[in-house]
Amino acid sequence: MLVNLFPVELAAQGSLKSFKLQQVKLLPGIFNDEQQTDLKYMLALDPDRLLAHYLKEAGIKPKKDNYGNWENTGLDGHIGGHYLSALSYMYASTANPEVNRRLDYMLSELKKCQGKIGTGYVGGMPGGIAMWKDIEAGKIEADTFALNKKWVPLYNLHKLLAGLRDAYLIAGKSQAKVILVQLTDYIDGVSHHLTDNQIQTMLISEHGGLNEVFSDVSVITGQQKYLTLARRFSHREILDPLIAGQDRLDNLHANMQIPKAVGFERIYEVGGDVDYGKAASFFWETVVKNRTVVIGGNSVNEHFNPTGDFRKLITDIAGPETCNSYNMLKLTKHLFEKQGDVKYMDFYERVLYNHILSSQHPVRGGFVYYTSMRPRHYRVYSQPQVNMWCCVGSGMENHGKYGELIYSHQQKDVYVNLFIPSRLNWSSAGIVLSQQTKFPDNENSKILIEASKPEPFAICIRYPGWVDAGKFQININGKPVNITERPGSYVRINRKWTKGDVITVNMPMKITTEALPDSTHYLAFLHGPIVLAAKTDTTDLDNLIADGDQFGGYRARGKLYPLADAPELVPGKTTDMAKQVEPVKGESQTFTAPELIVQDKYKNLQLMPFYKLHDARYMIYWHQSQSK
Repeated sequence: MLVNLFPVELAAQGSLKSFKLQQVKLLPGIFNDEQQTDLKYMLALDPDRLLAHYLKEAGIKPKKDNYGNWENTGLDGHIGGHYLSALSYMYASTANPEVNRRLDYMLSELKKCQGKIGTGYVGGMPGGIAMWKDIEAGKIEADTFALNKKWVPLYNLHKLLAGLRDAYLIAGKSQAKVILVQLTDYIDGVSHHLTDNQIQTMLISEHGGLNEVFSDVSVITGQQKYLTLARRFSHREILDPLIAGQDRLDNLHANMQIPKAVGFERIYEVGGDVDYGKAASFFWETVVKNRTVVIGGNSVNEHFNPTGDFRKLITDIAGPETCNSYNMLKLTKHLFEKQGDVKYMDFYERVLYNHILSSQHPVRGGFVYYTSMRPRHYRVYSQPQVNMWCCVGSGMENHGKYGELIYSHQQKDVYVNLFIPSRLNWSSAGIVLSQQTKFPDNENSKILIEASKPEPFAICIRYPGWVDAGKFQININGKPVNITERPGSYVRINRKWTKGDVITVNMPMKITTEALPDSTHYLAFLHGPIVLAAKTDTTDLDNLIADGDQFGGYRARGKLYPLADAPELVPGKTTDMAKQVEPVKGESQTFTAPELIVQDKYKNLQLMPFYKLHDARYMIYWHQSQSK
């Protein structure tokens, strides 16, 4: 049985709701291709190897040896939790029978482990049973990346809890609910032996979004005690300044904080805690406006850089971490559904195309950890049998849930949020529609009404913030719609729709520039919401396909080319550099700017969508020279 995460009272307030992934099918296009690439990667993994840690901890002989890398150095089992989520998303999106079989198998083996331990606990971390007994006795030693001398066990626990939740809510697996509730009950039981101060000490250690999952368990079970647990597992050192509207995030580990904010928002949604909602909204605002770069990602070497100094983003090879964007999209989805503001969808679209889509190799598969912003550097891709990073786990999830926010609904009104080839089947409302588009390779989308009950409802089409006012066009069956709305809103069309009605949307894209948040000395180019990059060369691409080095395999360790040798820009006849970018005739989304580039050897560089650029060094941010 599938459960609606949203309480009844929220629905009454008019919150937007996403459709189930089972209701949205991707049609041919880049997102469908990337979903299939992800599926192949997931099926290359061996569930028995992912489960080996759980069996060992339960005293059961594993069927196969465990994986290495991060799965054999203290974070054992975390990929297994991600795998549950990834299987759940992929099964809901594709109905693939092998994915379904694997999900059932994983759950049955985890239930066996939980039954053998006998306390409700289940986990893959070595020594987890003993560690939790120590914590229950008040023996707590925490720092940023460790708890009781173990590598972020609370973070590891969160991956399993989230995987079980997703298996139940997304894939409808009732067995997952049983394991989830028993495991949460175990943690809740331990918490009764601890003071609030002791729990806050534990939360110094990275702990993912435990407060989010505990909130979800409260909704799943209808029991208030889990919401109380969620509040107790909310990190006050981060929460309290955010409630006060204070940004104290400089130099903090970025992906430790984002899941906490997702949990704050979830507690607000479930329990009505207004301060928690303020904290989540303020966190999103300050991260997006002050700490986010052009691809929608954030952080350098996993940490928030000072808001007034982004130099390390250019000099360091370790740019935005994919996990950060994975979690920012979670937060964005919650805020959008609660508030309905188009700014959230504009950001979601920016991140989806420019960071998430670009973080998977489109041919051989493999996921990116750091997306370097350093001029003329490159990025590294994982291998399924070798690399077990956090961004592998979140990466498997990312590309299996593209359909989650293409459409939403409010009562019977349908919201078209993203322009992605897809088919929505809302059978309970008698509404079936399909979207045919090659966006962003062209500027149009066609929405076909395939079925509709003979009663009026609204189709609300997103008017993106990147479209100039007055240039957004919508036709219904060839006749233009009078649009009075402005960019950054929805065009609401209310009528009695009939089978065969066709809506065409035209959304002209233009070239713009965007500077680093702290300076105008480096800028990037965009075409509509799409970040443009230039391929410079394919030299010195050491470890392009990652090796098994635990803490170095995901870094692009090839030669650092001097920044002084990177191509620079200089204003020509106008200081508006966007106006000096010209399209390449006959090439989709391909541009040149020969009059802007100082060095002769780079005059023939072409700008193209960053998500299409792989296996090469590249330019995203360009330094602005003051003279030719």
